[in-house]
Amino acid sequence: MLSSAMKRRIGYSLSYEGIAIICSTTILTLLGNDPIRSLPLSIGTSVIAIIWNLIWNSIFEFMEKRLGWKGRPIGVRVLHAIGFEGGLTVICTPLLAWWLNLPLLTAFFTQIGLLAFFLIYTYIFNYSFDRLFGLPESAS
Repeated sequence: MLSSAMKRRIGYSLSYEGIAIICSTTILTLLGNDPIRSLPLSIGTSVIAIIWNLIWNSIFEFMEKRLGWKGRPIGVRVLHAIGFEGGLTVICTPLLAWWLNLPLLTAFFTQIGLLAFFLIYTYIFNYSFDRLFGLPESAS
């Protein structure tokens, strides 16, 4: 049986990534990449992001509980978003370079552009998710 915390993480990850696939495919296509190559890349990075999301949120909620943080003020939300997106950038930049046949530096700057979008998206999504479903046990 899955715990309520794990159900929350799975629901969070699936809804976040469903929207992210649509957004990242659109952004990559607008940057001049073939949509037929952009969609599988978006799905692949989404799978990676789901796995990283489960790992990062487990680490973050452990830190939250250990440090006794209650609620999620702006600073905590910013830290959460930066940690998630920073880790994902390190993981996904080489994949982006390989899949789109880009030099690593170009892939890094493309990833930074995506990061700028996703930092804002992550913050808004997390805030909205918490408003709709309440804070996790670790922050209540």
